[in-house]
Amino acid sequence: MSSTGSRRQSPQGWRQAWVPDGWREQRRGLTAVLAPADRPPATAVDQCLQALQAQWRQEGHLAALWQRWPTLAGPQLAPHCRPLRLQGSLLTVGASPGPWLLALQYHRHQLLAAVRGAGFAVRDLRVEQHHSGPLARLAGEESRSDWARHPCRVDVHGLATCPRCGSPAPAGEMARWGHCSFCRRRELAETGSLQ
Repeated sequence: MSSTGSRRQSPQGWRQAWVPDGWREQRRGLTAVLAPADRPPATAVDQCLQALQAQWRQEGHLAALWQRWPTLAGPQLAPHCRPLRLQGSLLTVGASPGPWLLALQYHRHQLLAAVRGAGFAVRDLRVEQHHSGPLARLAGEESRSDWARHPCRVDVHGLATCPRCGSPAPAGEMARWGHCSFCRRRELAETGSLQ
């Protein structure tokens, strides 16, 4: 419990009660109990996101620049450059080497004006060469493609009969191990490879 609170006079005036901050005294007949203070009303998610974006913009977060970058840099320049650092009021932008680096240096003042016009407190913009590789595949995409080719998929590989146990099993398992996954597991358990 919090050590901060306040003394409140009871409604009957015969005693004083100490009520911690964040709590309220609630009467139930002759009994008084402490109950948590009423919660503020819920805020809609879109209002929370708008408030967060406004806070990011005011506090100069790089995340706000990342979000607005395609509109700030324009459709031709944005895919070839990206904001790298925001240190105080200095924004460092990295660009692909060659013509894109030159284009960004040439349009540096226009980009700075667009960033300032969007409400970001940026005083200067520095351009540096940045070798940006392709973005890594998302884990969801990778697992989805692995699952699509997995040998246990009957809908992809069809059904076959296991030569060891005679049970129906996915044909992908037969092609991979020469028998079904149950026989494969039994084989690994016998050799001690399965722990």
